[in-house]
This record gives sequence, structure tokens and C-alpha cells, in this order.
Amino acid sequence: MKTVFVDTSGFYALLDGTDPYHGRARQAFVQARADAWRLVTSSYVLHESWALIQARLGWDAVDGWRDKIVPLCDVVWVDKSLHALGEARCRQARERRLSLTDCVSFEVMRQAGIREYIGQDDHFRRAGFQAL
Repeated sequence: MKTVFVDTSGFYALLDGTDPYHGRARQAFVQARADAWRLVTSSYVLHESWALIQARLGWDAVDGWRDKIVPLCDVVWVDKSLHALGEARCRQARERRLSLTDCVSFEVMRQAGIREYIGQDDHFRRAGFQAL
């Protein structure tokens, strides 16, 4: 079974029809369902996505995303150890726009052997992951 990580940018693009990545994100989710992919995300991505979706698209979008899209994913709940690994990665990189959420995502993906993600964040590509 193929396992794919879902980033905030993937969730958001799926919901916002005006997002330039919307078509690719939608196709990735359709293919994930058709081919029974295992979708994985983290509790930090959920937190970040919730804030973004609420601010830009409103509460109805949050409710639809939380009730229909999030249940398609296995959620890795970030604990103290995983947070520390992400924090160390972020502090080592010292990039202004590289977020703690992204660094924790990289650690989740590394630990699970995941190489592909649904999203459009260039930090993932630079970290060696492939966008779908």
C-alpha cells in the first residue's frame, strides 16, 4: 500500500478552488481513494490547516474539512520527542520561512519512510520529498 503525507498546502488547495494547485490536489485525493493509499498527516499540520482554512475560507470550510477530509488520514500526534526532533531540525536549518510544522512533518515522513506528499511547499522538495 502506498503511503503519502498530506501537508497544509495540500489540504488548503483541495478546499480553495482558486488555488493554483487545486486541480493537482483534487486529483491526488481522488487517486488516493481509488488506489487505497494510506494518507498520513500530523497534529501540527491539522492545527496549522485549521487556522489557515478558518481565516481564509471560513467556518463552513473548516467543518467540511474536519468532518470529511481529515478522517481520510491517519494522524500522527506530536509528542515531546517528535517536537524536539523537529525543533532541532529547524534550528539547524536557520531558514526564516521554514516552519516548525514543516520540520516536524519531515521527521514524521523520515520515521515512516514516506517519500511523497500532497502539497506544494518547496521546503519539502528541498528536503528530498516528492510532490504529487
